Amino acid sequence: MKPLAVFELALLHIYRMRFLYDLFLFLYSLGIRVAALKNEKARQWINGRNQWEETLRLEVAKGNGPIIWFHCASLGEFEQGRPVIEAIKQRHPNYRVLLTFFSPSGYEARKNYSGADIILYLPLDGKSNARSFLDSTQPVMAVFIKYETWYYYLNALHQRKIPTLLISAIFFKEQIYFRPWGGFMKKMLNCFSHIFAQDETSYALLRSSNVTSPFSLGGDTRYDRVVQITHEHVHIRSLELFCEQSDVIVAGSTWKEDEQYLHSLSQRHPSLKLIIAPHEIGQHHIQRLKEQFEQSITFSELEQSHDPSSYKTVIIDCIGLLSKLYRFSTLAYVGGGFNSSGIHNILEASAYGRVVLFGPQFSISNEAKALIALELAYSYAQQDELSTRVGQLLNDRTALNEKNSAAHQFVMENKGATNRILSYMEKFYFYTS
Repeated sequence: MKPLAVFELALLHIYRMRFLYDLFLFLYSLGIRVAALKNEKARQWINGRNQWEETLRLEVAKGNGPIIWFHCASLGEFEQGRPVIEAIKQRHPNYRVLLTFFSPSGYEARKNYSGADIILYLPLDGKSNARSFLDSTQPVMAVFIKYETWYYYLNALHQRKIPTLLISAIFFKEQIYFRPWGGFMKKMLNCFSHIFAQDETSYALLRSSNVTSPFSLGGDTRYDRVVQITHEHVHIRSLELFCEQSDVIVAGSTWKEDEQYLHSLSQRHPSLKLIIAPHEIGQHHIQRLKEQFEQSITFSELEQSHDPSSYKTVIIDCIGLLSKLYRFSTLAYVGGGFNSSGIHNILEASAYGRVVLFGPQFSISNEAKALIALELAYSYAQQDELSTRVGQLLNDRTALNEKNSAAHQFVMENKGATNRILSYMEKFYFYTS
């Protein structure tokens, strides 16, 4: 086949994929509007984007100085980007930070974050939206976090020659970028000025798949963030009284399946206390947990209690506390291990020097695999496994203390990604801005 024919077929394939991408955007927009009739998060998604162009112009007009745009899918990605944002604000205060979220979970939790100058929902991807967004903001740099990619935004940034970075990027061979039919999605990766892979596997995939954008092994900025958190000591007297000298499991980001296992664990180890921070803190879910766990109390109620130590379980009914709770734990538990999307962030617990327990779905968590190999984290699939493991860990305090120390050391040895990324920015972009 002649080279020109091959090129024409490739171009036709891209146009077909773009049609499917546009169809996806249309169906997503339609679907979320239907969902908004009953779902609160969907309503937040819609309402947060109402009159976004006017809101954006007003926010940009409030200040002066070049804008660096950071985009996060949700709260977890924000925590990865946060160390870089704060390092830039500290070392280059003349720059303004525009922070956007796709998900209400991220925006609602961090809409008052003081480290950014402008915080908004990202308008749904599209040629017109991307053009209007960039016309209004005129960013001198854009930073996407982990694996959030949107075709029209990235293409517009690339065409305008605006430096665009993907940081703490993680890739798996199952992703569409690396499939035979994934050329359209790979084109998005080729729009980045530089990709910082967070691990060797991601770096190797980029190298073997002919991605044309420059890329390097940058590390995972989450390690820097969780170390920061351990230095932010927050005095919570009610929880200190609740824990006293008891063994405590702090269970973070739990789902219904996790909570069923934790309830059985509590019954098998009656002296064990629990602090549960559920993934969803809606009133109905919190009430169900209060009914499920005996001698339980919400954190809001505990703050007013005259005898916090008399309770066996505290249910966290507010956001923003979880990352600071693990210091109260003897052992840590992280939820999500029974969902197809996998476990939530286990590094927050490891940074405090805690052994972590979780369910069987952890295949996309590199740190979980590494910590399991070092016997500093444990996965389970049956109730007996969880109960037995907890008993073994609590019955050998010398071994547990050694493991806890090693977990903390693991985190410390993997920090430093923020400095690598910022050094690159300063070398190639800040100097010329």
